[in-house]
Amino acid sequence: MKVLSKSRFKLGLECPNKLFFTGKDSYANTKKDDPFLEALADGGFQVEELSRMLIPDGHLLTGNDNEYDILWRQTRDLLTRDNVVIYEGAILYKRLFIRADIIEKKGNTINLIEVKAKSFDPDDENEFLGKKGGINSDWKSYLFDLAFQKFVFQKRYPNHEIKSYLMLADKSKKATVDKLNQLFRIKRSATHRTGIEVIATGISDIGESIMTQVDMSDIVEGIINDNEDYKYFDDHTFVEMVKMFRDAYEQDDYLNWPTNYSACNKCEFKTIPGENDDLDSGYEYCFQKQHQWTAAHFEKPAVLDIGNLHWSYGRNLFDKKKFLMEDVEKADLKIKRGEDVIESAEGEYESKEKNWIQIQKKLSNDNTISFKKEGLKNEMSKWQFPLHFIDFETSTSALPFHKGRRPYEQVAFQYSHHTVDKDGNVKHVSDFINVETGVFPNFEFVRKLKKDFENDTGSIFRYADHENTVLNAVIQQLEDSSEADKDELITFLKSITHSSDGVEPEWEGERDMIDLLKVVSKFYFNPLTGGSNSIKKVLPAILATSDFLQSKYSKPIKDINLTSINFKDDHVWLTKENGDFQSPYKSLPPVFEGWTKKEIENAVSEMETLADGGAALAAYGRMQYTNMPKKEKDKIETALLKYCELDTLAMVMIYEHFLELISK
Repeated sequence: MKVLSKSRFKLGLECPNKLFFTGKDSYANTKKDDPFLEALADGGFQVEELSRMLIPDGHLLTGNDNEYDILWRQTRDLLTRDNVVIYEGAILYKRLFIRADIIEKKGNTINLIEVKAKSFDPDDENEFLGKKGGINSDWKSYLFDLAFQKFVFQKRYPNHEIKSYLMLADKSKKATVDKLNQLFRIKRSATHRTGIEVIATGISDIGESIMTQVDMSDIVEGIINDNEDYKYFDDHTFVEMVKMFRDAYEQDDYLNWPTNYSACNKCEFKTIPGENDDLDSGYEYCFQKQHQWTAAHFEKPAVLDIGNLHWSYGRNLFDKKKFLMEDVEKADLKIKRGEDVIESAEGEYESKEKNWIQIQKKLSNDNTISFKKEGLKNEMSKWQFPLHFIDFETSTSALPFHKGRRPYEQVAFQYSHHTVDKDGNVKHVSDFINVETGVFPNFEFVRKLKKDFENDTGSIFRYADHENTVLNAVIQQLEDSSEADKDELITFLKSITHSSDGVEPEWEGERDMIDLLKVVSKFYFNPLTGGSNSIKKVLPAILATSDFLQSKYSKPIKDINLTSINFKDDHVWLTKENGDFQSPYKSLPPVFEGWTKKEIENAVSEMETLADGGAALAAYGRMQYTNMPKKEKDKIETALLKYCELDTLAMVMIYEHFLELISK
């Protein structure tokens, strides 16, 4: 018997067609991740174990989900008691199956408690419902998950009162003990089903709870009863959705749900050339079934391949059945400026104009760079030497590492810092790392940063908003602290940042960091990026394009105007394999033995706050809450230093490429 579980129910909400592809080994699935890496990254299993301590003396059911009949019988027997707590309890009803994180029965009342490693602000009256009454998108999948659980439970126990709760990390609460995170250690071979080794021996070890149980009963009831503000699909009631998903999955039916830009763009059942193209593609199956696509169609550039395309344009193109780049017209992107203006050396690009350039270049097999030479030149003329390039590695965790810290509070534990002088000399002048267990590094981090930057007035560069966001958080931490030099540090930090959205009072520092990503976005387009402005796409694109960078960085460090802290003089950044220059990241040691940086970064995709340094984030967390031999810890620390140094050198390379372009 095939049952509709709550995970498959949520999959159906994303796109009902996915129910046809899930569980079939013949189909590619990019979300098939290592559960251990996921747990390492998002902390979900940790908060689950913590929540069990807050609602103690429960019966843990340890069977696998495919043992649904056994699990259901065990749960049914436990629920005959007047009062009982069950962890991972299971309910089976007419091929509908749920496992609830915590079931708490008190007489005729049953509390269904779903534990999530997600934070909420109890002071935000619009946290779950928007001002217009609808469910906020960040919470929709969680609440429909809870509604599915209640629906199945109520069907099996119609005479009981069933209440629905989310157990969440509370942003208003602070940890009252040090190393709370370390009391719940992730282990591949732990005895608990969650993969967590619980070091805490009792409630006294964890201090005051940073979790809060939030009553969602009214919203959940509204979902099940089809409150107009809560509906997921306009044309289907909640009960209709449940039955449709259940029957389709059981009977292995393809529901032929209409393709749409958002769902197709995020579809995990796609093949990736060179990675899993020996498997079947769910994406291709849908387009073959619904739009009669042939192999020739899939060889053509698609609308889904347009980088940074605004969702509204993508939706409209799909509504018009325009799925290929060759179908797109300028009017579809609402481009009013003429071709001569778009290609002008002056000014800057609008995002939709870069979309159009990508389309035209892709269709004509043109891999030449487009850039606003005069606009870029004018921008660069404002920069003051020496130029400083910085990259931070930070961590956020549901369970704080340090006493007095809130869930998901920023921990800044590492940075790298390169400079370029007016003569083009590149120096890795400094770095910082502190991964010592139980030590809150932020204030020492900014003291070192201040020392690095206070000797000149050169321009400071970051890539994306992360560094500005982190320093805004540290300013708040300093304001709440009793550090003797906090006023001095805050003054420095405000001089190199601007206030984030919603922060009062507002400020903009006289030396506010320059976002190199915005420079790329405004003035530069390289077809090899696929329309992306991510540094992970931009760096390999410029290395494949720039004669200057290829010539310079294919030589040992000792032979070019470059210094390094973490690499030997004979290290070569660019090497060739099969005639092509390889990514310099490939020459670096793995952060974790057997785990690539890409695997770690994929594993942190569900983090509350995600920076580019996914490997560093996971590594910091692991070093904080595991018993790690010093030799292994030193090895990981060395790898982190090398990765972070390359991150800022990558920014230098982008700058050097821009200098090369405007100098031609």
